[in-house]
This record gives sequence, C-alpha cells and structure tokens, in this order.
Amino acid sequence: MNNNGVNSIEIKKINRQTIYKFLYRHEPISIQEIAYTLNMSLPTVTQNIKELYERGLVIKTGLFESTGGRKAKAISYNSTARYAIGLDVTRNHIGAVLIDLSGKVIKNERRQFPFINSKEYFKGVGNYVQAFIEDYNINTKDILGVGIALPAIIAPDRETVSYATVIDFKGGKVSAFSEYIPYPCVFSNDANAAGFAEMWGDETFENVVYLSLNNSVGGSIIIKKNIYEGYNNRSGEFGHMTIVPNGRACYCGKKGCVDAYCSAKLLSDSTNGNIAEFFRLLSIGNKEQKLIWEEYVSHLVIAVNNLRMLFDCNVILGGYAGAYMDDYIGEIRELASKYNTFEVDGSYLRVCKYKLETTAVGAALILVEDFIKNI
Repeated sequence: MNNNGVNSIEIKKINRQTIYKFLYRHEPISIQEIAYTLNMSLPTVTQNIKELYERGLVIKTGLFESTGGRKAKAISYNSTARYAIGLDVTRNHIGAVLIDLSGKVIKNERRQFPFINSKEYFKGVGNYVQAFIEDYNINTKDILGVGIALPAIIAPDRETVSYATVIDFKGGKVSAFSEYIPYPCVFSNDANAAGFAEMWGDETFENVVYLSLNNSVGGSIIIKKNIYEGYNNRSGEFGHMTIVPNGRACYCGKKGCVDAYCSAKLLSDSTNGNIAEFFRLLSIGNKEQKLIWEEYVSHLVIAVNNLRMLFDCNVILGGYAGAYMDDYIGEIRELASKYNTFEVDGSYLRVCKYKLETTAVGAALILVEDFIKNI
C-alpha cells in the first residue's frame, strides 16, 4: 500500500476508469495521445487498453496517417458492448426504449398499458420487456438492466416508492417488477430521468433546471451535472408550486398549483389526447387552440420566471408539451422577460433536445452511468 493508503489494485482500477471515461468522451484516438493527454506512462495505458479490449469494451477502429514511423492504431470505446432498457411508466401508458452505451436509441415504443397495482400488471410488464427485445440478437449478459421511471418520489435506495399520487403505488418496491423481469431493475423519478437524459453528453452547461410538461408537471434540478435530490427526495416538484392562490384544484388536493395550469393535458384534452394534433391546429391558427394556448402560456411564464429567480441558471422546457415548443420559444421568452427584474431577452430559456421517450432514455442512462463509474 502506498503512503496515501491506496493499494495497487485500487490504483489500477482508477487508471482503468480514467482511460475508459476519456475514450467515452472523445473521438477515436491513439494510445500515445491517451498517455500524453492523461499524463500516464505508455505501458500503463497499453496494459489497460489491452484489458478493456479483451473485455470487449474498446475496439480498434483503424489506423491514423503515419508521421514517419508505424501508423498508430485508432482506439475507441465499444458503444455496443452493453445495452440498457428504459421504461416510462405512466397512469395509462408504458414507453420503452433499448439503448446502447452511447445513449443511441435502438428501439422505442409506446403503448397503452394502464397502471394497476397488481401481480397481473407486473407480470404483463415482464412479458412486455421480453417481447420488446426479442427481435434483437443481444446476449442477455450484455443487458445492464431495466431503468423504470415513475411519476412518484423515489427513496434513496432507488428501490422504493415513498410517495405516489398519480399512480397507486405508494410504498411500492422494485421487486414487484423484478419478480417478472430477468434483469437488474432500478427506479427513478420520471422528471429527474428526463432531465438526466437532457444533460447527457452536453458540455455546454453544468447547472440547469428542467421543467417537465407532461400530463403531470414535474422537474429536476441539475447542479454540476448531478441531480439535486433534496433532503426528502422531493426536489423539482415544480408542479406543486402555487401560482394562483385558491385557484384551480390540483390532483394533489391543493389549489392553484402549476400542474393545474401547465399540464400537457390542458392542451391535448382539446384534441382527444393527441398533443401533436393540438400543435398542428395551433400552427394553422385554429381559434380554439389559440385561446387555450394563450391562457396556458400566461401561467407557464410565471412558473418559468420563478425558476429563473430561484436558480439563476438555464431553464429547459421538456415533456410532452415542451417537445413541441420550438416554434413558440421566442414568444414564450418575450412573455417571460416581462416578469424578470434583471433580464430583458429570456435567452436563458430553451426547448429540450430530446423529443422522443426522453424519460425512458434517462431511466436507461442511469444504468449506463453506473456501469461507466464501475468499469
């Protein structure tokens, strides 16, 4: 053991993780460049690359042009070495994705699957997961697990639901799902998962607030790339900020919550639950959708400005409704700026990058992150 109390096995693990994380963030690169950039000896890097290669975690992608001697081999991490499954469990549907280590969505699907706290439901989810991946020739040992995002507050163990109103699952355990799913399972809050996906691979900002405008409103607070959970794992419950005292009833039992004014359902209810159809009609100037939109945005900008005042960082609009707001972000920024004491342009506000099954992707990426941390 060295003077710092770190033994050679731990040092080797740290070096391996450092090299793999470096490869994960970079284009194919030579061993020599890895050693130079990370300030490691060439033998150390060579040995670690050899071990990672034998485990199938890195690949040789070709040769660089010669600079006078032998051509250097281009090394890259192997994005298809492992896979993860993500589920977005809602009151009425399940969204599912299969992703590789890069976060690339290989398959996605959403189907009606009303939540019922029963063995029949959980067994049905297990059968669905098996059927979802059966078309892909993936070795089961290469599947990291299933990330399950829920509209609920999740305990720190990521295995227990401590609070749930949208679905009847308070006190629920991950074992209810894993009994019928033959892979490791972990829970995550749906909005936190979506925010996590939005920040994955984004080197532009370290701190953001993600406002999830789904059929229930939530969000996540991301500080230095990490989700801030709060003392009671209730951070980001933006849907239950009061913006209209004694206003509309919220499903939580209180009145005037953001959820009662900014839920995506307020838009899609006018088009039989079809949010895409709402925005199509809005784009062609349909009077009914225009009036609904104007009222919706008048409350949304109050919530957005409150978040900006609280956290003084970028605010991202996501969820079912946020995914369609690209064409309207200028209008929303202008309206939000009217409430802002310090700024006039609203440029801190942007629309989510991920438009498709963001929550399920984030739930799966949590497993990918765990894998990378423990390589």
